[in-house]
Amino acid sequence: MNWKNVLFIGAVALLPMSMMAQANILNAKKPTEIGVKTEAQIAQDNDAPLEYAYVDERDILWSKTLWETIDLDERVNFPLYYPTDTIDIGSDRRSLYDVFMKNIRNGKLTDIYADSYFTEKRTLDDIRGALQKVDTTDYGYEQYNAGEQISPEYINKRDLTAADIEEYHIKGIWYFDKRLGELKYRLLGIAPVAPDVNFIDDESMDLEDAKVELFWVWYPSAREILHEAKVFNQRNSAQPISYDMLLNARRFNAIIYREDNVHGDRKVNDYVTDNALFQLLEAKRIKETIRDREQDMWAY
Repeated sequence: MNWKNVLFIGAVALLPMSMMAQANILNAKKPTEIGVKTEAQIAQDNDAPLEYAYVDERDILWSKTLWETIDLDERVNFPLYYPTDTIDIGSDRRSLYDVFMKNIRNGKLTDIYADSYFTEKRTLDDIRGALQKVDTTDYGYEQYNAGEQISPEYINKRDLTAADIEEYHIKGIWYFDKRLGELKYRLLGIAPVAPDVNFIDDESMDLEDAKVELFWVWYPSAREILHEAKVFNQRNSAQPISYDMLLNARRFNAIIYREDNVHGDRKVNDYVTDNALFQLLEAKRIKETIRDREQDMWAY
């Protein structure tokens, strides 16, 4: 097989992905036709997230559960953060937080929980207090004390937006599959992290100490939703990737802040206190331990 045939096969394989960017954009006669697939495209569309392989418990020779922080200030993590302003941009581009909130509101995403152990399920009404702050001004209290109805202009509402999200916490498990003979990773949950909405506009408050996990999403049940939501590809906008692909391929940078251990899964900063450098080194040590474990599997 010569190089021309190889390139042709590669181009054909990538064709469905390229059509997904903005279907029919080159053939659209009206702006409303952009993104609308033809009947032939719909008939041939078998696009779906890649299914996880079944892993038998007897095949797991070793495993380690980790919690990690994805800092959205890092350039490599920008695809999870932007766009934050959606007024002048198409509906096909949204930040990860907006994707979560849209599907929570329309009822497609229901597996949201209070913590990373997924024991206490939450609804939109349950998490609304963490997403919105409603405050009454002094003039509003005067009306209330006078027995009058509070005017809407004296009620301040503050909603968390995608621009307020500073981190994502993820929980996953590294395991060695003895049947395949390799170390693999499975993402279990993800949580957006933002400053407490009650103190987000308080200049006297250190927002670093007020960060909270808004909710935890059970990742396997959100894969279909995240597969449909596309991430902007800076190198080639004709071939966007999905959030599901980005997260499963670990195309981000994360720092370990907790591991499962005998001390009740305590965090790194619980036993390495007041020293960010040593905390970073401890996270690196945990990562290297996992890598060494894979190498040790092949040492006789």
